[in-house]
Amino acid sequence: MPKGRPNTMNNHGVLLHELGLDEPLVTPLREQYLQPITALLYPEFGGGHLDSHRAFVVKYSLDGDVDLSYHYDNAEITLNISLGKVFSEGNLVFGDYYEVPKDETRYLELPNMPTYGVLHRGGQLHGALPLDSGERWNLIIWMRASVIRNVMCPMCKKPPQLVEDEGYGDGFTLEEGEPQSVGLCTLT
Repeated sequence: MPKGRPNTMNNHGVLLHELGLDEPLVTPLREQYLQPITALLYPEFGGGHLDSHRAFVVKYSLDGDVDLSYHYDNAEITLNISLGKVFSEGNLVFGDYYEVPKDETRYLELPNMPTYGVLHRGGQLHGALPLDSGERWNLIIWMRASVIRNVMCPMCKKPPQLVEDEGYGDGFTLEEGEPQSVGLCTLT
């Protein structure tokens, strides 16, 4: 069975497309339930035009990934749901949009509570504080809008230079309006 890494920062987890869960689970969730909400909450960030995603489950434990450094996601909008297990601490922290504040201790801290989720802009800086005990699993869905990212890559902040890829790639389209034709931005 294939085993890709969930993202560049987490070492332990699984990509849902590798389990065959994109089309039967994640795509309908994004299209039928999340996009109507994101269209209202985040219209200027592509909330009404989400046409691809990257979904994965990550594991945090004392013998693996204990925390997650301040970062922003390769997404226009992110859904992060705590799936549970028994753990203590490991709260989520949120800062500014793409910019690390001069005083890095200024942030909003939210409890990472099982069965609760947080919907936020992908460019909002965030992280997870260290676990004190136990094991936590989170479902992460990075939702992408090619109408936004075809203008500017959210990672390198430049117009994308695309190379072909399989699946949803990083949510870019080679020709605007053709979500099935996807690519990756070559960071230059």
